[in-house]
Amino acid sequence: MSIFKKKHTQSYDKMNKKPVLKTSVCTGEQVAGFQDIHTGKIEEIMLIKQTGDIDTFKQMYGIDGEIPKVY
Repeated sequence: MSIFKKKHTQSYDKMNKKPVLKTSVCTGEQVAGFQDIHTGKIEEIMLIKQTGDIDTFKQMYGIDGEIPKVY
């Protein structure tokens, strides 16, 4: 048995949702999540406390490229 765990990529509905960073205009706080392209509703997944958290979110869901900000 290995002490290292294999990282599994989680999935999301790529046909109906897009990854976004919900950003507060006042405080600058950011939350990574997915926005429904039909309703605009955002499902918040994780709080971004430092720049490395965005990379973690991208790796968790297999996202390449930049994630757009939503205010």
